[in-house]
Amino acid sequence: METLFQKHRALISQVTLDIVRETMHTIAWEKQLVAIRGSRGVGKTTLIRQYIKNTYGIQPGEALYCVLDSMYFSKHTLLELAERFHMMGGRHLFLDEVHKYPTWSREIKEIIDLYPDLRITFSGSSLIQILNADADLSRRVLSYTMEGLSFREFLHFYKNIDLPSHSLEEILSSSDDICVEVNTACHPQPLFEEYLRVGYYPFYDGNEVEYYSRIENVINFIVEQELTQFCGIDPAYTRRIKALLLYLADNVPYEVNIAKLSAYLELNKQTVLSYLSNLQRAELLHLLYSDNKSVTRMQKPDKIYLHNPNLFYALGQQGKIGTIRECFVVNQLSYGHTVEYGKAQGDFIVDGRSTFEVGGQDKTFDQVADVPNSYIFADRMEYPVGKKLPLWMVGLLY
Repeated sequence: METLFQKHRALISQVTLDIVRETMHTIAWEKQLVAIRGSRGVGKTTLIRQYIKNTYGIQPGEALYCVLDSMYFSKHTLLELAERFHMMGGRHLFLDEVHKYPTWSREIKEIIDLYPDLRITFSGSSLIQILNADADLSRRVLSYTMEGLSFREFLHFYKNIDLPSHSLEEILSSSDDICVEVNTACHPQPLFEEYLRVGYYPFYDGNEVEYYSRIENVINFIVEQELTQFCGIDPAYTRRIKALLLYLADNVPYEVNIAKLSAYLELNKQTVLSYLSNLQRAELLHLLYSDNKSVTRMQKPDKIYLHNPNLFYALGQQGKIGTIRECFVVNQLSYGHTVEYGKAQGDFIVDGRSTFEVGGQDKTFDQVADVPNSYIFADRMEYPVGKKLPLWMVGLLY
């Protein structure tokens, strides 16, 4: 166990507290069982290590941080670790990447039953099914989903510009005041254009080539490792899934023709729909429907977007600025809001009550002229004009 203590000290000492995402302060870390899920690369590991360093310091004792693909677990079980840690007076066990430990759910359930005073925080892929895990943890776990950086967080992380978040209602009703606040602090438009290229994943270091290479690595890991492990996809078909992603990147926003996709991939329609659903769960795609309430399992989506704008640049599709704008809006609004495909009346219907059109600065209200509670989010604007609001404002939601 001393090996785990040594790794804990090394890993926690390396992390800095210079910039901490506000997500840290929204998680109820004191609860007995907390899950932090999210796509690879969004910063789950960094957040957990920062919390440990800020709360418990570098030395293991009350807290212990473990990555569950450690060699330690080739000879020891998670249950053994918890027993020894509890006997030594440990209070909070942090388990990173639980999906790499096959029986994680059953053993965690047994641990919290045996040691009710021991708190466990664990992280895992967005694909892990807590509700359908081997042990029933659903009633006992407090689950959080971690997203990539918003535009506001990008400004804080990389530009040292600290702005408050605003609810969608505040953005729609108080856009003038918010824009004055933002434009006093910075010129948002050029920074927003940079965010669309390199701002979503919190590992940009100034080198765009390396950044996109890391995104490709994230995609490869999700497709080759996580989809095969969690979704039962035959490894022989991972090349076709990558081909599907490249096809969609070249064609989105894609008004879905499943027959055409099936023919292109040489797969049956149900398999293609299953792949699309899994890619959404893996946070590589967004599937939009015209009526979320009536969506049934394996139903054809009405429109498909890549999950976030940076994926377009990583996959070599940076020229699709109109699509990238729409992708940005879907990505940011999907965190905390329901987004439906608007069909003929606007691009998107949000929370069943607001209709949004997305476009450039010359975008008009022609398409939504008679639609109540409709707005335009337009690129290359610094201040609103009536219900025509700057596009970058959507990036202030979290």
